[in-house]
Amino acid sequence: MSGDLRGGRIVIVGASLAGLRAAEALRDEGFTGSLTLVGDEPHLPYDRPPLSKQVLLGRARAEECGLPARRALQAQWRLGVGAVGVDTAGKRVLLADGEQVPYDRLLIATGTRARPWPDPGEAGLDGVFTVRTVGDASRLAERLDAGPRRVLVIGAGFTGSEIASACRERGLAVTVAERGRAPLIGALGGTVGAWATRLQLAHGVDLRCGVTVTALQGENGRLTGAVFSDGSRIDADVAVVALGAVRNTEWLADSGLAAGPRGVACDAGCRVFDMYGIVSDDVFVAGDVARFPHPLFEYQLIALEHWGNAVAQAEVAAHNMVSSGPHRRPHLSVPAFWSSQFGLNIKSVGVPTFSDQVVIAQGAPEERRLVAVYGYRGRVTAAVAVNRAKWLEHYQRLIETAAPFPPGPGAADFVDGSEPVPSDVPDPRVLSHGPTVALTGHLPDRRLTLLRPGG
Repeated sequence: MSGDLRGGRIVIVGASLAGLRAAEALRDEGFTGSLTLVGDEPHLPYDRPPLSKQVLLGRARAEECGLPARRALQAQWRLGVGAVGVDTAGKRVLLADGEQVPYDRLLIATGTRARPWPDPGEAGLDGVFTVRTVGDASRLAERLDAGPRRVLVIGAGFTGSEIASACRERGLAVTVAERGRAPLIGALGGTVGAWATRLQLAHGVDLRCGVTVTALQGENGRLTGAVFSDGSRIDADVAVVALGAVRNTEWLADSGLAAGPRGVACDAGCRVFDMYGIVSDDVFVAGDVARFPHPLFEYQLIALEHWGNAVAQAEVAAHNMVSSGPHRRPHLSVPAFWSSQFGLNIKSVGVPTFSDQVVIAQGAPEERRLVAVYGYRGRVTAAVAVNRAKWLEHYQRLIETAAPFPPGPGAADFVDGSEPVPSDVPDPRVLSHGPTVALTGHLPDRRLTLLRPGG
């Protein structure tokens, strides 16, 4: 390892989970130079998953979700001021207050923000919320404590479904609107989405799929209801917009880096590409904002909004920032995420949307305990467990070894004779909610044709 890489100036833009874990890993790796973390929120890094779970259930306060520090960082924190640009030639990060922070190596960890309701006037009505930040969750929890007559959740992805679950557990009336055919369909496909439909209906959710909210209505600045694309309307005094996330890349528009709405493109070692596809040795990326190739999924560029991925990728980025070429390592972790909703624990490994078939390998939907295994072109690519998380390690090994699909018996209660069916992965464009896993190459059931002039 080059001794020079352990010194110098490293700037991390994004005082997030990925930013914090990268900073800690840098110190663990022996970095002794100047370390600066820049964040547009005034808070120290905090944990986001509890915001749509425990906080909305009233079991924790949003302000109590801070991430514990694993070690002393000896870092300079620039909180409450956002980065508005980066001069890659001069190696300077430009801040909103006019300051310029020099760097020798830069880590981009700016993550995502909640996709807002598209009509600013309607979005500004009292009673319209998103859930992404500590402030968002705190304000919504306070409104739910007041006992609204009905809550409208727009979007039935994981966040929207968790919010609906919290409302029902509180005994609140809730309507969920989703343009797709089923809740969770964008993450788990239509076959498992059909099970999620039955689950929400059984818990008293007024679930409306195949429709969109065309307008939020208000009176005297307060939300009063909503109109749907089928002409129906409801009265509601709270609406939660759960339309997915927007990757925070606008500040990189003039940087010359390969950054856009889908994220910041990088190689498997977290090194960022420039706009011409040339890899950089001094700009790295980690977390939700990154797009990286994964060999298990045909080297498509994948963007993940997952807690575990943010941690693992941050540690790889940190290692590579202080390591010379032969000592660098790739980020090849199998994606994993979890959700808690309607009394169930849902965990996943792999990429369920990278599939053409799915089979119930253990349990059964009616038992509320199952493992669904996904395959693509005859190999295992993902598994989703409902109240059976202990088996996921077995299926993760199958994914890592490109085991044949459908899988053979390997778990104690394997369902013998269960037949694979189409996983029914929809085009993301037909959904209300954005995907938490974005395969930013072609979809598995699409083919690209390269047209050559004169050919």
